[in-house]
Amino acid sequence: MKPIRSLPLILLIPVVAFAVDVCEVTSPMAAFTVPYVAKAPELNTDPHSATWSHAASTWIERDCTLQLDYPKLKTEVRGFWTDSDLYLLFISPYSELNLWLPADNSKDRLKLWDRDVVEFFLGDDWTNIRHYREFEIAPTGDWVDLAIDLDHDSYGAEWNSGWQRQGRIDEANHVWYAAARVPLKSVSDLRVKAGTIWRANLYRIDGLGEDPQRHFLCWQQTCAPNRDPNHVPEHFGTLIFAR
Repeated sequence: MKPIRSLPLILLIPVVAFAVDVCEVTSPMAAFTVPYVAKAPELNTDPHSATWSHAASTWIERDCTLQLDYPKLKTEVRGFWTDSDLYLLFISPYSELNLWLPADNSKDRLKLWDRDVVEFFLGDDWTNIRHYREFEIAPTGDWVDLAIDLDHDSYGAEWNSGWQRQGRIDEANHVWYAAARVPLKSVSDLRVKAGTIWRANLYRIDGLGEDPQRHFLCWQQTCAPNRDPNHVPEHFGTLIFAR
């Protein structure tokens, strides 16, 4: 099977480890509690719209593996849920964009992670934590959704979640937005209710150049040198569905 992702982090860590220590995962892990909204609103990328008026917020601002903060890239993530869907909005300030062009929103775009992108991983399986879903959105609205199975080195590119997604670039204010509406049934066969807890992590990849020069941000730091920093399920945080 093709590997999940090939990131030359083995080159990154030795270069910078002398100046910046690898982080250590400690309890409590990151948790994001999202409120319930009774009526499913229209998906959009406008943070001032009624769609996002009742959403909760969390932030992504730390390197995945090193003890580094990126205050200029601090990314707000808003979220809520309905009876059928999970809604997420990423608000991402930027200096320069690194895009796949021309954009093509008509189908999955593999290797989206080699350019600027936000990602979120969701899983309801607390027994086999190496099985979960991956969702990615680029500033252009390009996207990919994947069914991850680390035990079989499989990324399930043929899988289709049925999600909605949007991307938008605000060049005047140097902010880009990504919005997602994910069917709950695409992640779990069990009915989601108040008190349901999923395993989750939120990510942003930013910057020009090769991977050692780019920024890999994790909501819940994974602190795993010489590995793909995103696919470390033992260090995921939690998504909590509230009423």
